Order: sequence, then C-alpha cells, then structure tokens
Amino acid sequence: MAAPIEDYALLSNLSTGCLISRRGSVDWLCLPRFDSASIFAALLGREEHGLWSLAPSHPEAVVVDRHYMASTFVLETTWQTLGGLARITDFMPIGESRSSLVRRVTGLSGTVALLQELRIRPRYGAVLPWVSRYRENTTLGAEILLARAGPDAWALRGRHLPKAHDRRHVGEFVVAAGETADFELTWFPSHREVPPAVDIDAALDEAVHYWTLWGGHCRQDGAYGGAVKRSLLVLRALTHYETGGIVAAPTTSLPEDFGGSRNWDYRYCWLRDASLTLESMLTHGYESEALKWRNWLLRALAGDPEDIQIMYGIAGERDLPEKELDHLPGYQNARPVRIGNAAVSQYQADVVGEVLVALERLRLAGGKEDHFSWALQCALLGFVENHLNDKDFGLWEMRGKARYFTHSRVMMWAAFDCGVRAVRDHGLAGPLEHWRELRGLLRREILNKGFNRDLRSFTQTYGGRQADAALLALPQVGFLAYSDQRMLGTVSLLEKELLTDEGLLLRYRTETGVDGLEPGEHPFLACSFWLVEQYARTDRWTEAKALMDKLVGFSNELGLLSEEYAVKEKRMAGNFPQAFSHLALVRAADAMHGVDRLSLAVTDTA
Repeated sequence: MAAPIEDYALLSNLSTGCLISRRGSVDWLCLPRFDSASIFAALLGREEHGLWSLAPSHPEAVVVDRHYMASTFVLETTWQTLGGLARITDFMPIGESRSSLVRRVTGLSGTVALLQELRIRPRYGAVLPWVSRYRENTTLGAEILLARAGPDAWALRGRHLPKAHDRRHVGEFVVAAGETADFELTWFPSHREVPPAVDIDAALDEAVHYWTLWGGHCRQDGAYGGAVKRSLLVLRALTHYETGGIVAAPTTSLPEDFGGSRNWDYRYCWLRDASLTLESMLTHGYESEALKWRNWLLRALAGDPEDIQIMYGIAGERDLPEKELDHLPGYQNARPVRIGNAAVSQYQADVVGEVLVALERLRLAGGKEDHFSWALQCALLGFVENHLNDKDFGLWEMRGKARYFTHSRVMMWAAFDCGVRAVRDHGLAGPLEHWRELRGLLRREILNKGFNRDLRSFTQTYGGRQADAALLALPQVGFLAYSDQRMLGTVSLLEKELLTDEGLLLRYRTETGVDGLEPGEHPFLACSFWLVEQYARTDRWTEAKALMDKLVGFSNELGLLSEEYAVKEKRMAGNFPQAFSHLALVRAADAMHGVDRLSLAVTDTA
C-alpha cells in the first residue's frame, strides 16, 4: 500500500520529478518529463507496479530526521538502527538534459545494513522490461544493471547492485561510519549508447548551488516568509527548464475523495496556473522567470484564438486525450486512474481574463510588449467578444452542463478592463471606446444577474442561489473593493454555506450535482487561502491569522501542500504537491504582510 500523501518528498530536475516516501521508497517517477509514462507507479497501485526502495533492513529502523538541504530539493533522511546511524541523500542532477536520480548512503556511526529493491515497470506498471547486467567498456569496467523496453532504457550504476529475484532486483549491503555507497538511475533512449556516469560529488554541488542561488533571490518577509520561499521553490520545481511550462502537479489520480472517482491527471500546464505564477514571481523578485512564463503563454496561445485551450502539454502540445488505466487499482483503491485530461476540450470563459490580468501586471512592473505579444492579446479580446453570450463550464471544470458562471463573466469583464488599461495607461493601440462599452455591458449584466439581492451576495451562477469560493476572486481583479458591501455579503454567504466545522472553505456544494459527478470532496486548500486574503484586506486580522496558521500547519515537514486536506482524517488529499495551493499560499501571505501585488485599481464605472 502506498504511504499517506503527506509522507512523500518531491525531487525535481526541472524536467520531471519523483516522490519518495518517508520509508525511502520512490513510488512515483516519470522519465524524462513530468508527463512521460511512469516507471515507478506503486503510488497508484502495489509494489509490482514499480518502485525503488532503499532503507535499513532492520524492521525497527526509524527515521530521526528528514529535511531538504537549505533552499534546495536535495533530500537528506537520517536513519537510526540498533547498530548505528546512516544518512540517505536523494537528489536529481540539474542540467545537461540528464534524466537521473541519485541516491547516496553515508554511514554516520556504527554499522548499518541496508536493503535495496528495484522494480522498473514502464508504461505505468504495465510492462516488464528486459533486464541484464552490462559491463562498461572503460578502464574500470564498472558493472551496470541495464533495463530496456521499446524506445526507453534505464541504467543503474552503483557499487552494490541488486540481484535478480522473482521479477525484481534485491540486494543487501552494509555501510560503516565514514563510508558511502552511491547509486544512479539514468533514463536514455534505447537506440543510443549508455550515457557516461555522472560525477556525483560535482552533481550534488551543482544541485545545491542552483537551488540555493535561485532561492536566494526571493523577496520575502514576515511571519510566513519561510512558507512563501518554499512555495516559490515548488513552483520553480514544477517548471520545465527549457519550455517554461509549469505543471499543476507532478502526479495523476491522487484522489480528492478517498475511494472515489474524482481522480484527475494534473501533469499539464493550465493557462490559469501559468498566469498566477507569473504574478507571484513578479511580486517576489523573479522578473526574468516571469518573462519566461509570459513567453510560454504566448507560444501556447499562438494560432487561431478559436482554438484556445484551458491547458496544454509542457511544450504547448494540444492533444491530451483522457484514458483510464484499468490495470492500476488506484491510490488506496480510488478508481479510475486517469492519464490525459478530457477537460482540455472544455470552454472555460475565465481563462483569457486570467491571462490578460497577468500580462497587465507585467506591464505595471515595467514589462514591454512587442509586436507579437500585444497583437495576440488583441486577438484574444476578439475571441472573448465572439463568445460573449456563450455559457461555459467554469473555473472548477464542471462535467455537468454549461452555465453562466458569475466568476467566468467577471473574468471576461476583467479581460476588457485590461484592454482598456493597456490603451489608456500604456499607450498601446486598440479600440478603447469599444472595449469600454463591452466592459460596461458585462458589469451591468453581472450586477443584475450574478448578484442576488435577497441573499445580499453574488452567486455561483446567474439566477442561482448557490455559493462558490471562486467569487473571492472578484476584488482580486478590481471588479469591486474587498470592503464593498456586496463583497462582504458574499463572504457572509460563503461562511454560512461552505465553511466546514473545521473552519475550512469548500469550493461549492457537490451535493447540488452542478459538476455532474458523485458528491463528496475535501476542502480545497486554495479556497481557504483566498479567504485569508479577503480577511486580511478587510482588517479581520484575528480570523486571518488563525486560518493562515491552520493552513500552513497542514504542510508536511518539508513545506509541501496537496490540493485538499481531510481534516477529520488528518490527511492530505488530491494531487501532490499542488501548484495552485502554493500559489494561493503566496497570495495569502502577501495580504497578511501588506505586500502590494501590483493590484489593479477598482473600476466602479463602465
């Protein structure tokens, strides 16, 4: 059985990532990219679906310390046994387009016996590779464990290679104080020669240097500065170093409801996540990274605006067909396990607004438009106008019927608002009066149809009575002030309808059937972080701090957050680590610390 989600650590080489459990088992790894098929999928099944375990062999061995080295993704785990202490250092080398995972065992005191088990299972655990021992044609002639399956191959190097036993490779070895044992698992195309061994000392130094240098540029202060820094590091770790695409999470199908069917593949790049990441990077000193994300956005969106999608592959790929993997039982039997994402074909009316708000904030920070970037934004505004009367599936990717979601209509308003600002404030060319007219039309419509005067609140859909945490975005984009009475009434409705007994905010009530799925999910952490922001911006400091402390406390000891949290079970739920949760944490911490996020001034008039 896979470990609790909160027991996992993330490693990243800026192309892909892996999850290592507290017990030293790599239960999830896709090579060479985040969205490649996994070779270790025990996370979503059982041991036979692939893992790489390395830990003391004594059953009473305990982990006495686990941490990242400073501001890095170099994981150090210290084990204690009856015979001594040993440390395992896990990391992924950065650079040289290398897809490797390195595990180093160091004896600290006494002697420690370690057990290694390797089960390489390509294609999400469905394929058994051909494995052989191979001696390198070098002076030392080191032995390699070589696995092949179709277009892919993997080489394991190390002084204590495990031996074949019942469709797996196992081996035991001993380290004494001062001794080390290194292992490197490398992916490469099977038609190529085995790549040379990495210099592990140099690769470790390089990884520590890279992450420490990157984290050192972070502008962060206040009581939550450490959480902000780790969150920004997570966002960087989920970003492909070449394309600039940021995946929503490195995993698929970790359940939103244990044993349920709300299991989705998040290893793709949502325009919404990329836009929000751009804002956070700008706020905290990463202007060059913000420009890279802008360039990814523009490349992904290039083409006919009518072909716009809500998400893309890491390099901007458009075809992300959803498929169920029947051979995997799922994380603790949560079926189905899905790869791909059918929501890619949904029309979500808020997406263009998210993008244009981020690009307006980039202009406010001094970013310059070129002939391509502004022309594309004008074309996107034309797309919004062409679909002005179309219903959509909303921020939450509802799988029910299309509706007029109030949040989506506000983000359409925000798109035209950004167009107006671009012409009026930045001197760019565009039909100012026409965009003003459309902006005013949408505003009047939203206030008339999206605001329920009996409830004194905005509602999830036009003419409806249901609350939706997405409505907390209205003041974030300048539609109205955080302290506007209509916004305060909306907050009251959210607190009444969506706040759980444990004090966390649900996205919406799944019992209404609005999403076309079976009811049931745990609180979505981003929503509660948005509520912290709302509280802080309206001087409800006691409530803001209490909720913020609770949310940050849901992080594991490495500072990582999942998509949701099951408070009664005291467990993380959903894909992990989740970019959206970390983005919302940064926003909330900024609000708590009074940070100016290049806010858009409230536009009360047409």
